[in-house]
Amino acid sequence: MKLIESIFEGILWNSRFFVLLAVISSMIGGIALFIVASTDVAHVAKLVFDVYFNGLHPHDFHENLVTDLIGAVDLYLIAIVLFIFSFGLYELFISQIDIAEKSAASKILEIKSLDDLESKLAKVIVMVMIVSFFKKVLHTQFSGALEMLYFAIAIFILALALYFMHKGEGNKHG
Repeated sequence: MKLIESIFEGILWNSRFFVLLAVISSMIGGIALFIVASTDVAHVAKLVFDVYFNGLHPHDFHENLVTDLIGAVDLYLIAIVLFIFSFGLYELFISQIDIAEKSAASKILEIKSLDDLESKLAKVIVMVMIVSFFKKVLHTQFSGALEMLYFAIAIFILALALYFMHKGEGNKHG
């Protein structure tokens, strides 16, 4: 009976390595998003070069420029979510990352529990939502005072979310 228990516990414990599928997939997804966002920024740089050195000035140039750059920031933030998720899963289920312990950046990615992982992910996800919101707002046409009021309320709610996010951060460390 002890042998069966030992074998089963070994299988159960080693099944945690399936988490590596999520770790690797998240890293690949994050890298892909960094590449796409960087390509978008390079495209914006080319457009700026064309406008200022070739005299081509497309309609709504500034609005499109800002939208494209905000879109790139959005992709970078989502890539960061994937990286944090990947590092967190690895540290929680597989092993501490030894090389990270020697790095000054290790505190940023240090994850001791699922609550730590959730907290770090939530903060970046809130930032993604804020950036996405402002990207959408750039192309919104307001037709009345009520819509402007809704817009102001939305900005207030986002500011409130940021306030409470940072206030909670201060309570953890202080």
